Amino acid sequence: MTRTNKQSQRPQSARGFFILAALVLLLIVVGAVLYGVAALLPNVPAIDAVTDYQPKIPLRVYTADHVLIGEFGEEHRDFVPIEKMPALMKKAVLAIEDKRFYQHGGIDWIRAMGSAKANLRGGFRQGGSTITMQVARNFFLSRDKLIARKLNEVALAYKIEAALTKDQILELYMNQIYLGQRAFGFSSASKIYFGKSLNDLSVAEIAMLAGLPQNPARHNPVVNPKGARARQHVVLKSMREQDVITEAQYQQALAETLHINQKGQEYDTHAEYVAEIARQAAYAQLKEDAYTKGIVVTTTILKADQDAAYQSLRRNVLAYDQRHGYRGPEASIDLPADQEERDDAIDEALQKRRSSDGLPPAVVLAASPKMVRVQTVDGETLEITGAGLKFAAAGLSPNAKGAIRIAPGSIVRLSQEGKKNWAIVQLPQVSAAFVSIDADTGSYHALVGGFDYNLQKFNHVTQAWRQPGSAFKPFLYSSSLEKGFSPATLIMDAPLDMPGEDAGKTWSPQNDDNVFDGPITMRAALAKSKNVASVRLLRAVTVPYVHDYIGKFGFEKERHPNNLTMALGTGAVTPLQMAGAYAVFANGGYQVQPYLISKIEDARGVVIAEAKKPEIRKDENRVIDERNAFVTDSMLRDVTRYGTGADATKKLGRADIAGKTGTTSDAMDGWFAGYGANIVAVAWMGYDEPKSLGGREFGATLAMPIWIDYMRVALAKHPEQERKAPEGVVRQDDDWVYAEYAGTTEFKSIDVPAAPEAAPAEAPPPPQ
Repeated sequence: MTRTNKQSQRPQSARGFFILAALVLLLIVVGAVLYGVAALLPNVPAIDAVTDYQPKIPLRVYTADHVLIGEFGEEHRDFVPIEKMPALMKKAVLAIEDKRFYQHGGIDWIRAMGSAKANLRGGFRQGGSTITMQVARNFFLSRDKLIARKLNEVALAYKIEAALTKDQILELYMNQIYLGQRAFGFSSASKIYFGKSLNDLSVAEIAMLAGLPQNPARHNPVVNPKGARARQHVVLKSMREQDVITEAQYQQALAETLHINQKGQEYDTHAEYVAEIARQAAYAQLKEDAYTKGIVVTTTILKADQDAAYQSLRRNVLAYDQRHGYRGPEASIDLPADQEERDDAIDEALQKRRSSDGLPPAVVLAASPKMVRVQTVDGETLEITGAGLKFAAAGLSPNAKGAIRIAPGSIVRLSQEGKKNWAIVQLPQVSAAFVSIDADTGSYHALVGGFDYNLQKFNHVTQAWRQPGSAFKPFLYSSSLEKGFSPATLIMDAPLDMPGEDAGKTWSPQNDDNVFDGPITMRAALAKSKNVASVRLLRAVTVPYVHDYIGKFGFEKERHPNNLTMALGTGAVTPLQMAGAYAVFANGGYQVQPYLISKIEDARGVVIAEAKKPEIRKDENRVIDERNAFVTDSMLRDVTRYGTGADATKKLGRADIAGKTGTTSDAMDGWFAGYGANIVAVAWMGYDEPKSLGGREFGATLAMPIWIDYMRVALAKHPEQERKAPEGVVRQDDDWVYAEYAGTTEFKSIDVPAAPEAAPAEAPPPPQ
C-alpha cells in the first residue's frame, strides 16, 4: 500500500515541478517585459491620437427625407458612441477578443501565460493581444511580430489605460478597427456586409462581424465565405460558453443562413449623379477635409420621386432599345478546353465588364435557336429558353453572320424576368436624361443624368447642350401675346418659300407630318406643333424681339440663332434650363433658380452652409405678366389634351397637365417638357454623337413615356390645381385675349388671305 502511494506521488511531484518551473519562467518573462517597458516608457509616442480621437469619417450625401445616396472617402466609417453601441455587439467582441478586458490593466497576463512557448520564440501571438494593445497597434505601430514592437505595444497599452477609461478604449477599438471591404469600425461593416444598422443584426450576423478583427482578409465573408463561417462558429461557441447567449440562441445562430452583400456598400436609392454634384459642392467649399471630417450634405431630392425617375428612365430606354433590334454580343472570347482554364478566362472577361443594375454580363457556353447556356461572373450556369431568346433570335439564326451572331464565347447581357426566367438583352447605346423641380422654389425633386452612372459619368441634365426642337415653341407663342396676338389668332398653315433665308438659298420649312391645314388658330398650331405656322408667327413678332424675350426664361441668348430657324428650336439648351423655363409658366410668371443642396453640416451637426428658402413671388422675380403665364398655360394644356402630347392627360387622368413635345430634325433628339400641380419635369433622349433615333420616333414616343411614368408617382399625393383667370384677360372669339387688345381686328390673322368679296346677287327677272 505504501509502495503504491510512493509511486503515485512521483507523477504528482513531477507535475508540481513543471508548474513551478512554468511560474518561474513566467515571472522571468514578466520581469523582463516590465523592465523593458519601464525603459521604453519615456520614449514611447505621445497618445494624442487616442486622447483626442478624430476619426476619418467620409462625406455622406442624403436625400431631403434622409436616405443615404452617396459616400466619399478612403475609409468607410461611422462613429458610434459606446453608450449607443448594441450591448450584444460589445459582448460578442469581448467574448472572442478580450474576455477579461474590464479586469486587466492593459495586459492580460493569464492569457499571455497560455502562449509562453510562442513568446520565447519571438513575441506574443496575436491571440495574446488585449483590446488595449490592439488599439495601441492600430494607432501607432506596425503589425510586425518583433519583440521591440511588442514591448512598445505593451508600454503604449499601459499609457492608454492610464489616460482613458475602459469604455473609452472600447469605443476607440470598435470604431477604428479595420474589418475588410474598406470598412473601419463595426457600424460601417454592418452596412457593407449586411446592408443593416448594428441595431438590426441577428446573433449570427453579430458573431460574423465579431470574428473579423483577428484576420479581416481570411475571415471576409465576401472573399472567403467558408473561412468566415468557421470563424463565426468559434465566436458563437465562445459567446455560449460565457453565457452571452442562451443555448436556443446558439443553435438558431448556427443554423441561420446569412445573406452577405457581395457588392459592398449599396444605397436604397439610385442617385449617383445627384451625389456627385453634392460631392463637388462640398469639395469646392472644404477641399480635402470634405472626405475625412464627417461632412453631411442634405439635398432637396425626394426618395420616392428619385426612384420613380430612375426606374422610368431605365425602363423606357430599354423599351426604345428593344424596338430597334438586337445588335449582337458585346464581345467574344476563346473558350479553352481545360475546365479550370476556361473558368479563369470567363472570370477575367466578365470582371472587365460592369453589371448595370440588373443587366449582368455572361459568357455563352452553348447556343442554338432553342436554348442558350451561359456562365455568369458568380460561376453560375443558366439556361435560357423560350421567350427569353425572342429579342436575340436574329443572332441565333443558323444564317446569322458577323457581329450579330451568338456563339460559344460570346459575351451577352441578361435580364431576369421573375425569379427563374432569364432573357438575353443588351446595354443601350442611346442616352437619356430626366429632371424635375418644384415650380415655386426651384428645388430638385429628382435628377437622373443618364442610363447608368457607372458606365457613363457625363451628366446629361446639366451638361448636355442639345437642340430643343418644338419644345422651344411655347416661348415664341408666349412672346406673341405681348404683341397683341391671342390663341384665337389665325395663322396660315400652307407651304412657305423664303428666298435667301438658307445661306442665300430659298428656305422652305416643312411640317413633320407633311400636312398643311390652311388657316389654323394659334392654339391649334401649338397643339399640333405646326412648324410652318410657327415660322410665320416668328416672322410677324420679329426675330429680334423673340431673341431678346427668351432671356426672361433663363436661356443663354447667344446659344440661339438670330434668325427664323429659332421658331423650330435650333438653338442649344440643357434639360435643366428647360425645367427652369417651363417653371415660369407653371408658377404664374416668376423665374426660379433650380438648386440641389439644402444644407452642409459638419460631424457635430453644425450648419456650414444652408440654402435660403427662395421667396420667388416678389416683383423683382417676375419675368412675364401673370396674364401671359395663364394664357400660355391654357395652350399647353391643350397640347396634352388633343395635341401631340395627348397621351399625358389621357394616361394620368388629370385636367391640370400641361406640356410640349419636342423632336429635332431627323429625330436626333426627343423631348417632353411640362408640369402638373407645382411639379415641373423634363425628359430627353438622344445619342451622344447625334444621329437619328428612327423615322417613326418622336418626342411623344421617346421622352413622354418617361415623363408620364414619373408623374404618375410624383403627382399621386398632389390634388389637381384649377387655374383661375387673372384680371386683364377677357374672352373674345371663344378664347382668351388681353383686355387692351379686345375688339381690335389688327391681330386676328397672320398671312391669311382675305376672303374674296362675294359677287352681287343677280336681280330676279321682271314679272311677266
